[in-house]
Amino acid sequence: MIFNSGSHLLTFWQHIQPVDKWLITHINQNWGNVVFDTVLPYLRETLFWIPLYLFLMLFVILNFKTKGVWWIIGVALAAALSDIISSQIIKQHIMRVRPCQDADVASQLRFFINYCPQSSSFTSSHATTYFAQGVFMFSTLRSVIGRWSWLFIVWAAAIAYTQVYVGVHYPFDVFCGALLGSGIGFAITKMFHKQIGLLTVS
Repeated sequence: MIFNSGSHLLTFWQHIQPVDKWLITHINQNWGNVVFDTVLPYLRETLFWIPLYLFLMLFVILNFKTKGVWWIIGVALAAALSDIISSQIIKQHIMRVRPCQDADVASQLRFFINYCPQSSSFTSSHATTYFAQGVFMFSTLRSVIGRWSWLFIVWAAAIAYTQVYVGVHYPFDVFCGALLGSGIGFAITKMFHKQIGLLTVS
């Protein structure tokens, strides 16, 4: 395992690795089933969610007009900002080998995608991006759809879990990505509510 980091950070990763290895092995092997094996790999693909995005765009524009356009911009900003922070900043400074690249770990896993990304495993950009969007959607649409807004958090969590299940990220990478994304989504929500206001159906 290779880390481009200082000695203290290296020690930290050495402590995290056994727990992460145990968790990813159980999630990938012992907690798997035929349904997950078939469905989960599709959840991580952006194209799979295009119908959902199109539905949400149509929903907010029809119901909230100009505010709906700003809502769409908010979702796009959450996705772009989270990707920049995770992929272009964090991953460029903290190089953690992905489980699918580590021969010791990979030999104990099942893989459901045909490639292994070469970028750093920390943080999970999928978890960061989808939690940023999910928290923003949850927070801004909660006043409109009530408890159904929790489905956006479940949606983000399912995609994050999938990253571990298919073997491209360790649980800690996903956990930290989810925390980072949640913070980004919360910050954009605060900005949206301050500048645009609450979404309400008249």
